[in-house]
Amino acid sequence: MRVETIGLATLYLGDCREILPTLAPVDLILTDPPYGIGINKSARLATSRGHGGETWDDKPAPQWLMLMLRDLAKDLIVWGGNYYTMGPGRGFLIWDKQNDGRDFADCEMAWTSIDAVARIFRKRPMNMDGGKEHPTQKPIDLMVWCIDKVAGVETVCDPFMGSGTTGVACAQMGLKFTGIERERRYFDIACERISRAQAQGQLLPREQPLAAVQEVLL
Repeated sequence: MRVETIGLATLYLGDCREILPTLAPVDLILTDPPYGIGINKSARLATSRGHGGETWDDKPAPQWLMLMLRDLAKDLIVWGGNYYTMGPGRGFLIWDKQNDGRDFADCEMAWTSIDAVARIFRKRPMNMDGGKEHPTQKPIDLMVWCIDKVAGVETVCDPFMGSGTTGVACAQMGLKFTGIERERRYFDIACERISRAQAQGQLLPREQPLAAVQEVLL
C-alpha cells in the first residue's frame, strides 16, 4: 500500500476492501465503482486511448462491499447504483449526456441516500476538463453538483477513485478528501490532477443556503 498526502487530500494506492475498514467515517461517499460491463474492452477505447486489456471492469464490486459503504458515511452517492441492490431511494441523480443518438447511453444514474426528489445534470462529455484520462471519467462540475446536493459536507471519500475527479472537485471546494485506487496508472494520474487542483486553490465556494423568510398574510 502507498499513501500520498496532497493538501487536504489523502490518497491510497491499494484495495478498498482492505483499506476502508481502517478509515474514520466521513460525511459523504461519492463514487463510481466498476459495473462489470467490460467498458475497458471496448474496441474504440482500446485503439483511441490505450485502455484495452485492462481487467478492472470485468466484474462488478461485490455486493457486500457496496452495502458496507452505507455504514461508513452519513450520505452515499453511487454512480451506476442501478447495477447493484442498494435498497429503496428516491433522490436519484441523472447525468443527461445529450448524446443525440450516438452509440453510448443517453444518461447515467446515481443511487443516493438523499431524501429528496430526483435531479438531472445536463452536459455533453466531449473534451471535458482538458481530456479524458479514464474510460468512465465524469466531469468535474458533475461531481461538484453532486456534493452540493448534500448539506453540511466537510469530508468526502471515493473508494473507487479512478483518475481522481471527485478529489479535484473537493480541492476546488475546499473539502477534505480521501481516495482509494488499486490501479497504479490511474492512481498516479489522480495524484497529479489533485495536486494541480490543490495548487490552484479553492475556485468554487459552496453555495450558501438562503435565509428563511417569514411571510405574514394580512
